[in-house]
Amino acid sequence: MKRSYKVVDVFTSRPFMGNPVAVILDAEGIDTQEMQAIAGWTNLSETTFVLPPSSRDADYRLRIFTPRSELPFAGHPTLGSAHAILEAGRATPRDNGRLVQECGMGLVALTVSDIGKERRLSFELPPARIAALRDADLNDLEAAVGRRLKVKVEPGIVTVGPIWIIAQLEDADAVIGLRPDLARLAELERRLGVTGLTVFGPHPSGDAAIEVRTFAPSSGVNEDPVCGSGNGSVAAFLWARGLLPSGGKDYVATQGRCVGRNGRIAVNVDSKGGVFIGGSCVTCIDGSMLG
Repeated sequence: MKRSYKVVDVFTSRPFMGNPVAVILDAEGIDTQEMQAIAGWTNLSETTFVLPPSSRDADYRLRIFTPRSELPFAGHPTLGSAHAILEAGRATPRDNGRLVQECGMGLVALTVSDIGKERRLSFELPPARIAALRDADLNDLEAAVGRRLKVKVEPGIVTVGPIWIIAQLEDADAVIGLRPDLARLAELERRLGVTGLTVFGPHPSGDAAIEVRTFAPSSGVNEDPVCGSGNGSVAAFLWARGLLPSGGKDYVATQGRCVGRNGRIAVNVDSKGGVFIGGSCVTCIDGSMLG
């Protein structure tokens, strides 16, 4: 059976940059085991499967898989799948420029700005839950990354569907130079039941505020090129720790440089701590999958 299939680069307007997501647009009839096998075959950080919604408030339903497991929500697959769905004419933005995605976390609202090549998409991050790391776990984390991580504030665990350990480093150069022990990190992730680690550090100049990197070796993704939920978790972490203005803030984050996939993430945190993540998308593969 032929199924429409796209690969979309997210958080970039340039093909072969940003973070690719594979989108299966005709996913009816594919069971969970087959979805997981397809996600392993594409070998991208995420593969999504588009299905009819079960909620009357949603425009479509999305299932999201890493090469090893299913996620209840993820950022760049949400944006890339919406781009693919709009491009294929499978959904149309509502009068307010909104789309509503149904996924394991529930309903996620997306905002569509402009059309065609200039289209930009953003989503509202699900409410974040933030917890502290125990001292013993922090010690194990520092051993895995090979450096101290108490910079301004101690790392924390942020749950937004995916569960990220969030840690701040001294600056962008420290983030770029990080070389974690991925085997030790994967062991810690499994023990804590988290998706992975996202680190960030400030840029001293330029239009980007921070550099971000995300590692999830226990999910089969040693380094995620550009992570929407990771960036959203950083923003939620900064807000909760009082490191953003009380009136909110807009900023740009960069990620992907270390794997040759430079991406740019537009982040907005409103006066109530709501987090919105956006960026550009571009389709690199448009065809069909057999089977």
